[in-house]
Amino acid sequence: MEHTMVKGRFAPSPSGRMHLGNAWSALLAWLSVRSRGGTMVLRLEDLDPDRCKRSFCDGVEEDLRWLGLDWDEGGCQGGDLYYQSKRSAWYAEALEWLQKQELLYPCYCTRGQLHAANAPHRSDGEVIYAGTCRNLTMEERLEREKVRRPALRIRVPEQEIRFTDRLQGTYTEQLAQDCGDFILRRSDGVFAYQLAVVVDDALMGITDVTRGSDLLSSTPRQIFLQQQLGYATPEYCHVPLLCAPDGRRLSKREADLTLAALRESGMKPETIVGRLACAAGLIDRPEPISAAELIPLFSVDKLPKEDLAFRWQV
Repeated sequence: MEHTMVKGRFAPSPSGRMHLGNAWSALLAWLSVRSRGGTMVLRLEDLDPDRCKRSFCDGVEEDLRWLGLDWDEGGCQGGDLYYQSKRSAWYAEALEWLQKQELLYPCYCTRGQLHAANAPHRSDGEVIYAGTCRNLTMEERLEREKVRRPALRIRVPEQEIRFTDRLQGTYTEQLAQDCGDFILRRSDGVFAYQLAVVVDDALMGITDVTRGSDLLSSTPRQIFLQQQLGYATPEYCHVPLLCAPDGRRLSKREADLTLAALRESGMKPETIVGRLACAAGLIDRPEPISAAELIPLFSVDKLPKEDLAFRWQV
């Protein structure tokens, strides 16, 4: 899909301080936009009240500025508009529209039932919903509601979703078999990521989504939602993940190489950017370089497609 004006975003989940894997995704998303003269948005995906703290949101901004990655909209300067926790009214409106189309139904299954040994799984380990609550009668729903507040799922049809990723090429999924009916609002009332990200990208006019390849398999669900809600589909680019030498994904939970810790150790941002740029194939050697200097060197064609084992030596 061609766009006359590129508008991209970096949309982290502020559940901890940024680590090198986050910096890698942020740098590539920023370069994808800046290399085409586009507009950059910073959105904080703080939907989960138990994991996401405002102090972590502030930390994201501090780390991005230190790396030399700026933005045109969002963050604290954009106000509540750019924090998902403050955007519930828009998600509720989209949910109501889907409800009127009779696409939603309540699901009373517990986590244990969903993860039962005989439950079908995707190749990435995610459970494919078996449709247990899809055709419950009103009487059955009322009976279950006495015990448990339901989540809301969307019915997916026998439909193939196919799109072309800028880096990974053609990706295809059969919604019913490969995905199944998925949740749009959890039983505790929190809106699901799949709904929030689709609504936000549409209302913010995002045309370019550059993000980690761990989200590639969720893209068909998002495209399906875009179709149901009458939204345009952005251009997607799923970049490989930065992994530890043992193949483990870098994790906020384990405080792997946070930018705050590296900064406190005396590390210069140009050193980090240079090592990441070399891993991305943008420069030949891991020499210090600023993010701005990489703009004319960026090309999606240079990027690796497979996840990278990244050895970091301070």
